Amino acid sequence: MRNIVTTSAVPTPVGPYSQAVRANGFIFASGQIPLDPTTQEIVRGGIVEQTERALRNVANLLQSAGSGTPKIVRCVVYLKDMADFAAMNEAYARFFGSEPPARTAIGVVTLPKGALIEIEATAIE
Repeated sequence: MRNIVTTSAVPTPVGPYSQAVRANGFIFASGQIPLDPTTQEIVRGGIVEQTERALRNVANLLQSAGSGTPKIVRCVVYLKDMADFAAMNEAYARFFGSEPPARTAIGVVTLPKGALIEIEATAIE
């Protein structure tokens, strides 16, 4: 069984995809860029501020889907510049604490709307 998750707690998708999909006990959250859900604009600041906003968007999406950040089992982080890896890691570590999920970080050429980071997550219900 597959259910689409839609919420106004996170930014409107910038393309033809679902915000998240619930299937077989998992929530698959589409990548979140650091858009402010109210303004639909990239937050001001550098990689730390953008990482924090993207993670808050992931958290809000999962909460709306009936899950939450403690139930995240895997994240994929896309970075426009791998030189931002250390600063992203610090913000990411503060967010998840001592038991972070599995993670992959990938350097990319560009991201939607000029974002520095995009984060997708898989969580259990």
